[in-house]
Amino acid sequence: MWANGSEGAEEGVPGRPPWVRPALAFVLIVTIVGDLLGNALVIVSVARNKKLRNAGNAFVVSLAVADLVVAVYPYPLVLRAILQRGWSLGPVHCQVSGFFMGLSVVGSVFNITAIALNRYCSVCHGPRYLRLFSARHTLGYVALVWLLALLAVVPNVLVGSLRYDPRIFSCTFTQSVSAAYTVAVVCFHFLLPMAVVAFCYLRIWGLVLRIQRRRRGRPSPGPRPSPQDLRNFVTMFAVFVLFALCWAPLNFIGLAVAVAPGRTLPRLPDWLFVVSYYLAYFNSCLNAAVYGLLNRHFRREYWNLALGLCPAGGFTSSVKWGLRP
Repeated sequence: MWANGSEGAEEGVPGRPPWVRPALAFVLIVTIVGDLLGNALVIVSVARNKKLRNAGNAFVVSLAVADLVVAVYPYPLVLRAILQRGWSLGPVHCQVSGFFMGLSVVGSVFNITAIALNRYCSVCHGPRYLRLFSARHTLGYVALVWLLALLAVVPNVLVGSLRYDPRIFSCTFTQSVSAAYTVAVVCFHFLLPMAVVAFCYLRIWGLVLRIQRRRRGRPSPGPRPSPQDLRNFVTMFAVFVLFALCWAPLNFIGLAVAVAPGRTLPRLPDWLFVVSYYLAYFNSCLNAAVYGLLNRHFRREYWNLALGLCPAGGFTSSVKWGLRP
């Protein structure tokens, strides 16, 4: 039932309703377009707006790059496989596509972890924050994130876990190749980073609650974050929650298959596996929308970029926002 490395038509999915392929193609097209436009907006917004050019947003840009990686190469190949009812590009493209898919996923996880650590240091250790996240140090952290992501994905090539799965039309990580390796991947590439992120955000929430008690007349020692710090925290916390919700089903399925394949595989519905994968894919286009909804600087910059594409209404809208035409 699981990926076996075969290529060609829709092998392994007999009896699938005819509407499934168009539905998967539609979801993937929306994901690709949203990913390309949204994450390009994020990168351009940070480059244009001085208020957005800070250490925390360096990791936001790095996360946007991780999301763009899949929209540029692996996702279009998956879409091609959907439209052609199978993989026709050969084993080299399959391996490269799976490698970049994994690099994007692990890069996203590690960037979200770095963002949480950055927010934790900013809110809970304010006096030391500027020293810890100077421009030079921050660039080094971003480079370290990608080096660790690269080192984490390379073993997939050695283990032979990157294979074509006809159920999802993707060359991707195959959980059934090695139980021990799958458990290690889920633990070190998802559960452990998510635990670190949860710890950081719980500490920040604890500080916020102490501030609330202080405002009610009960003094509480410790640092006091600025309103901007709290807004940034809420934004990145939403990014973390969405990522965890989108990727948790697929990771827990992989963990269950690795631990008890004999019991899990026969009971695992094909639709659940497919939905978990495409839900994970869809996450790559959500972050830009979160920034626009929860961060006024990103929202303002998105608006300014949209005005640049609409010259006819640019002057009046710029006056409305108090901006230069």
